Amino acid sequence: MTAVTEAGPAPEVAGKDAGSTPFRRFLSDFCESRVAVGALAVLALIALVAVFAPWIAPQDPYDLKQLDVMNSRLPPRGEGIDGQIFWLGTDAQGRDMLSGIMYGLRTSLSVGIGASFTALMIGMAAGLLAAYFGGFVDTLIMRIVDIQLSFPSILTALILLAVLGQGIDKIILALIAVQWAYYARTVRGTALVERRKEYIEAAQCLALSHRRVVFKHLLPNCLPPLIVVNTVLVASAIALEATLSFLGLGLPITKPSLGLLIANGFAYMLSGKYWISFFPGVALLITIVCINLVGDQLRDVLNPRLQK
Repeated sequence: MTAVTEAGPAPEVAGKDAGSTPFRRFLSDFCESRVAVGALAVLALIALVAVFAPWIAPQDPYDLKQLDVMNSRLPPRGEGIDGQIFWLGTDAQGRDMLSGIMYGLRTSLSVGIGASFTALMIGMAAGLLAAYFGGFVDTLIMRIVDIQLSFPSILTALILLAVLGQGIDKIILALIAVQWAYYARTVRGTALVERRKEYIEAAQCLALSHRRVVFKHLLPNCLPPLIVVNTVLVASAIALEATLSFLGLGLPITKPSLGLLIANGFAYMLSGKYWISFFPGVALLITIVCINLVGDQLRDVLNPRLQK
């Protein structure tokens, strides 16, 4: 009777584990943090606003035909000369701040995600090559990474943009050059641990090609830390783009950007026109904080050592 009692619960636990897929367990662990779920919901809303900005924005803030200088620097909930209500006010050119933020989010997210994804591809390839082949290849790649990381990110981006000039393509190239080394070092560290495990040695003993060993066996086990690092670096890329645009070296003034919107209102802060810089700054802050909160929860879920 004692043996039956002790062994009784085992089938129930096994059945529960068997009916739970890895994806469901991942969602269950992620949803344990209400803060992360809320941040993800806010990010989804921000993404939808950015994607559908041309259709839901009250005006196109960069269409000169829709602007009127008489609506310049209206306060929040101010009424224009045509009776239109500007819920977040207007800037010095008479542009609706709410519309400017919607279009600015569209540009900032596109630049941040595009640059981080490209840097991820480059850094992942470099880190895998360094860890898998080792020797001279590892030494060469990691010395380049060390040189890259020895300079501050903002300084490297400023030098590159001073040479390349302004433009979306130019700032994306600068952000790629700044971020790829972080991915390379992360992938190399993870891949070195996996490289010494038995399943990699078994794949090599079966005379599998290097491409198959790297992409089918080594790479999938390096993805969890990459996902976490990518969320952090996407937020960093958005903040860096806003900083460069604020300094006048990022996007041209004819392109919508949160950094440019903040810079446009900086000269009017002391005169009491706070809303020109305040609301774009709040939108930028909320976006970056939400991305970091989601990244923190992903780190806890994907790393079993950090789970409570």
